[in-house]
Amino acid sequence: MASNALISHLTTYLKGIAMGAADVVPGVSGGTIAFVTGIYEELIGTIHKLDLGLFKLWKQDGFKAMWRHYNLGFLAVLFMGIATSIFSLAKLITHLLESHPVLVWAFFFGLIVASIIYVGKQIERWNLGVLIALVVGTAVSYSITIAEPIGSQDSLWFMALAGFIAIIAMILPGLSGAFILLLLGAYEPVIGAISGLIDGLSGESDLMWESVLKLSVFAVGAIAGLKAFSGVLNWMFNNYKAITLAVLTGFMLGALNKVWPWKEVLSTRINSKGIEVPLLEESIAPANFNGDPQLVGAISCAVAGCVLILGFEWLAKRKSTLADGRQA
Repeated sequence: MASNALISHLTTYLKGIAMGAADVVPGVSGGTIAFVTGIYEELIGTIHKLDLGLFKLWKQDGFKAMWRHYNLGFLAVLFMGIATSIFSLAKLITHLLESHPVLVWAFFFGLIVASIIYVGKQIERWNLGVLIALVVGTAVSYSITIAEPIGSQDSLWFMALAGFIAIIAMILPGLSGAFILLLLGAYEPVIGAISGLIDGLSGESDLMWESVLKLSVFAVGAIAGLKAFSGVLNWMFNNYKAITLAVLTGFMLGALNKVWPWKEVLSTRINSKGIEVPLLEESIAPANFNGDPQLVGAISCAVAGCVLILGFEWLAKRKSTLADGRQA
């Protein structure tokens, strides 16, 4: 029994790592990872269930009863995985995007294509309302991918607002929280605060406390947004599941424009390190790409991304089949 619980926690932790890795990349959604790994509805439902009754239950029945009732073990392990990924993989993913952008974006493209297939298959009934929801979701997501980011801001009130808005995107499959931060002009301040916290732990105490303050305010905004929007999502899943899934599928369809591997840079910006980086880009055909399109490598990476997601689906089905067999 204890070993099963340990395996379950380890699996949840690894899913959190995957979500965190996705959330630091502008264009990739941690919500997509949550959905295809089978924890999306549990995550939304658990967050929605959290309320001030937590403290009352703790006082009446004790910490263990409160912990079990609110499924806090699941949340704690998942967010530990997300935090581990953000603080340990952020620089690696940034480096890979700088050194092998076509291959990395092709991998993400494959992930999202397979995710669209996976989520779309969950829609049991198609009708006009579901089709309209799919089109609207696609249009909204695509319009976000071509929007022009605003200038960088890092005041505390703006950090709280950015946390509130970005966390909503982070839990929606297909909408990238990191990309929303980029659009708001908050991506550099948030990533800078994370880097400042890491650097501060090695001796720069003033930088560390400034980063802690910014990240704390951002976290307060994120918690407020998460709690507010999880209720809406939970209600939508319970009452209009097919339409909700269609909107989420549309979000991912529209997001494909952002992760298309071959881009033409239309304008640039200067990041916090003083380096010129792309601001606005346009998707183009591989043949028109300025440089080596790495077509074979890109297709291989896209296929690998598809296989990874479809592998998750196969494992989930196999686990469900085995569980049904044991019950029988």
